[in-house]
Amino acid sequence: MFGLDVTLPDTLALEPLVAAGVRIGVIVLFALVLRWLAGRGIRRVVHRATKGPGSSAFGRTKAGGALRDLRPGAGERRKQRAQALGGLLTSVVTILIAGVTLVTILSVVGVPIAPLLTSAGILGIALGFGAQTLVKDYLAGIFMILEDQYGIGDWIDLGDASGEVEDVTLRVTRLRDTDGTVWYVRNGEVLRVGNQSQGWARSVLDVTVDYDTDLDRAQQVLAEEAHAMAEDPEFKGVILEEPSVWGVNDLAKDGVVLRVAIKTAPLQQWATTRALRGRVKARFDAEGITIPRSLLAAGVTP
Repeated sequence: MFGLDVTLPDTLALEPLVAAGVRIGVIVLFALVLRWLAGRGIRRVVHRATKGPGSSAFGRTKAGGALRDLRPGAGERRKQRAQALGGLLTSVVTILIAGVTLVTILSVVGVPIAPLLTSAGILGIALGFGAQTLVKDYLAGIFMILEDQYGIGDWIDLGDASGEVEDVTLRVTRLRDTDGTVWYVRNGEVLRVGNQSQGWARSVLDVTVDYDTDLDRAQQVLAEEAHAMAEDPEFKGVILEEPSVWGVNDLAKDGVVLRVAIKTAPLQQWATTRALRGRVKARFDAEGITIPRSLLAAGVTP
């Protein structure tokens, strides 16, 4: 009887601890299952997003009345964007589940939650003020990815820097300009973005001729050369529409400026302009259409 009287209080004292341990185990198990289900759902959404239509050829097509980008790397860009969003959602879900689980466990073991939440709120505000620049960069990066403002391989103009995007994170965009200089731009500092790679581009060539040139003939030559270039197999899929001669664009002191425009695949406008410039120069020489002498002396070609 003496032994029974001694062990009974100990057993009774352990019962609350065992019950608390069981409750904590159930909470942790539920949190792990919930995290696994959420992660699986996010992975399925990301997998579906990366399986969208794409092509490795330049061009465009209509899908449901909307213009769809078919430039090289579009599928890889879509995959990177989906994975970035998936990683962001996974991190947010993990932090939320872990936070709720921790607070629930503290409540089970008898720790007062109200003062803890108050202290955490004050600490969060202090950290927010201290890291507001970092938070601004991350928020800007999130919206940039959600809105698909630009991606890897795009040629963009950010104001102080322009070039080809080499890497995009939630905090920093890295791009390389024509000279090879690598620029690191914080996403929170981006106030405007000029993207020269989305959907289509336009090659614009200004040609200056003498004032005594037959303008109708000069414009006809421009139209013929631009059309011949569009029919060239080398530019199949690069030139998207029939070229257009816009006519007299300016009456400069050196001569009359004629403009021709060609709609091209993204990032192909510069190569198209250079090729057309060479064709026009050769055709002008054959037709006797002259370039103003002042431009020739300065080493400028039409």
